Amino acid sequence: MAAFAAFGGLTHHAAAQLRVATWNISNFNGGREADLRTAIYGVFEGRALAPDAFATQEFLSQAAVDAFVAILNTAPGSPGDWAAAGFINGPDTDSAFFYRTTKVQYIGTTIIAVGSSAITNQPRNTYRYDFRPIGYASSPATLGLYSVHMKAQGGDNDAARRLIEAQRIRDNAEGVNTNGPGSALPAGYRFLMAGDTNIQTSAAPEYVELVGSQPSNTGRLFDPITSPGNWNNIFGFRFIHTQDPFPGGGGMDDRHDQILLCADLVDGEGMSYIGNSSIPYSTATWNDPNQSYRAWGNDGTTFNAALRVAGNTMVGPIIAQAIINSCASSGHLAVMLDLRVPPKGSAPLSIDFGSVPQGSTAAATLEVQNAGDVALWGAAGVADLLYSFSPPPRFGAPGGAFIEPPGGGAATHQLTLDTSTPGAVSGTLIITTNDPDAPELEIELAANIVAVPECDADWDGNGAVASADITAFLSDWFDDLVGGTSLADFNGSGQTTSADITAFLSSWFNELAGGC
Repeated sequence: MAAFAAFGGLTHHAAAQLRVATWNISNFNGGREADLRTAIYGVFEGRALAPDAFATQEFLSQAAVDAFVAILNTAPGSPGDWAAAGFINGPDTDSAFFYRTTKVQYIGTTIIAVGSSAITNQPRNTYRYDFRPIGYASSPATLGLYSVHMKAQGGDNDAARRLIEAQRIRDNAEGVNTNGPGSALPAGYRFLMAGDTNIQTSAAPEYVELVGSQPSNTGRLFDPITSPGNWNNIFGFRFIHTQDPFPGGGGMDDRHDQILLCADLVDGEGMSYIGNSSIPYSTATWNDPNQSYRAWGNDGTTFNAALRVAGNTMVGPIIAQAIINSCASSGHLAVMLDLRVPPKGSAPLSIDFGSVPQGSTAAATLEVQNAGDVALWGAAGVADLLYSFSPPPRFGAPGGAFIEPPGGGAATHQLTLDTSTPGAVSGTLIITTNDPDAPELEIELAANIVAVPECDADWDGNGAVASADITAFLSDWFDDLVGGTSLADFNGSGQTTSADITAFLSSWFNELAGGC
């Protein structure tokens, strides 16, 4: 896993990165406006929940969805750019999906498993919300989010019913049409699962179904904070417990609400989790510097009791009380994490070396840039661009792999050219990148290698006609006269005579004037 870099997580408005959150808001049909505004956009020590993509559970109607959009858009500090997926009225309560239109492009909703059916025997529908960050277009830059509210503990066949839902999620992520043609996760999509799992231990078969290794692992999910165990009523997991914050409820002793990520989102490359998924979440502090994952409002001081209000070190008393009030007598905390968006590779479409003399040294400068939108995502919210070169014949490019961070100037590289043979030369330089929208950048290269005429009067062979050539010629001419050789037989008569001097000087003046 890639090392974790400092992140801008937990900042007001999630000023950088793509923030994903989930929250079971407990039978929501409107109301609770002031408390929800404060719980989501209230700021304490620079921190706010402020997600960009928001999966919620226990919504009751389209009117509830509309009311929640209004809450999000009218909260003090909100950017006012919220919209929602259309509500689907399934059995029992339902999920809802909200997104910021300036940061997220919503693609569509798929019911991947139908609740209360003879096939699934699960109480509610399972939905997949497909979306991608603004500025991207490809499948590998697209996310499929499975929103879940699994069967509660203590009901009839509760574990078996959760297992069926988990199997449907994994199958769907494997490309299986779990609810008719076209319901499978499209090839290349990244995926995550968010919501109320009602699972108390990572050893539960339904959790193992989601995160365990199988013959095919393309649908496998991972806990980004690598914190397996029996979460129920265990003090060591107090910082990631999400249920129940309400006074008089069950107390903060369960990790029912989670966000799980696919392998491509925890590998530290391209679009990925901002955090180090090889390190378990801290057991000593909520403010784990290695993770952007948070159980919003839980500062770990109220194990097996209602959420702490006075002195809450994560969100402060005002937001903490608003979270409790939003739960409506029992409920859950929101969970959030931050993702980096993919890099954007940028390079010129063509480079022309121009006309270069045969046999000369020829080079051209190539600039490669990571053009990820740091104004929208922040420098820490755009992945590094990784790239390498494959030059065409007769052209050369640096070998090896290169890394270019976002937000800076372009990296420069020297391209070379074999000028040994005259004529027009062209070809396509391929830059292989980890930009999902442009995995290969093509640059058309061209040059005209000009044959250089022989300069007969360049007697000293230094590549230019100059007075030194006259001196060199006369030296050879006198040597011929003394030694009987024919080094200075310039006119090819077979012997060295004064006519050779005349012929040489004539050629020397002509070539000097012609720039030879």
